[in-house]
Amino acid sequence: MTELEDIRQEVGELEPIKALAELANKFPGEIVFSTSFGWEDQVITHMIFANDLPIKIFTLETGRLFPETYYVWNRTMEMYGKPIHAYYPNNELLEKMVNAKGPSSFYESVENRKECCGIRKVEPLKRALAGNKCWVTGIRAEQSVGRHDMHNIEWDEQNNLIKFHPIFSWTLDQVKAYIRENNIPYNTLHDKGFPSIGCSPCTRAVQPGEDFRAGRWWWEDQSKKECGLHEAHK
Repeated sequence: MTELEDIRQEVGELEPIKALAELANKFPGEIVFSTSFGWEDQVITHMIFANDLPIKIFTLETGRLFPETYYVWNRTMEMYGKPIHAYYPNNELLEKMVNAKGPSSFYESVENRKECCGIRKVEPLKRALAGNKCWVTGIRAEQSVGRHDMHNIEWDEQNNLIKFHPIFSWTLDQVKAYIRENNIPYNTLHDKGFPSIGCSPCTRAVQPGEDFRAGRWWWEDQSKKECGLHEAHK
C-alpha cells in the first residue's frame, strides 16, 4: 500500500480538526496551509490557530489584492496573535514582465494572464512549499466543475507532496454557518457578490445564476478558470 493510500485510510474520514492534528503529528515541521483569506480559508485558519495546531500558515502577496483582503489579513493576526507568513513575487521576473508588457497585460491573452499568475502566484508558491511534505488548502468540491473529480487527500505531482482539503465535502452554507458560530473575521466582499476573491483586477462580483468561479478572469473561456496553483491529481 502506498503512503497516499495509508493516509487516506488514517485520516480521510476524520472530521477536519482531528485530521489536521493527525497530519501535523505525522509531518512535524513539514506541513503548511495556504490562505487567500476567503471564507473557506478563514474557517481552516480558525481550526489551526484556535486549536494551536503546529501548522505554518502562509499567503501569496501578489501585490494586486483588494483593500478588504488586507483588512481581513490584519484582523486575523490581531484576533489570534499568530503569524501569517507572506511570500512575494520575484522582483526581477515581475519587473521584466511589466516593463515589457505593461501592468495589465493579463487582459490581452490567456498566455499573458497565465504568465502573470505564474510570476505572482505559482513561483512564490513553490518557494512556500519547498521542504514540506503536506499542503493544506481550502478547496471544496462544489467550487468548480474541475474540482468535483478531486479527492480530499491527493498526491501533488507538481510540488511532490501530499495535498489535503479538510473541508472538501462542505457546502457553502456549512462554511458560512461555521464562520457565524465561531465569530470568525471574513472578507466583506463576500457580502457583495464575490464568492471567490483573488487579485483585484481579475475578480468581479458574480451575477445571480452565474457559476461560483464566473467572477474570476471573467473575460476568458469558462474552461480556463484556474491559475496553475491547483491542478486535479490522483
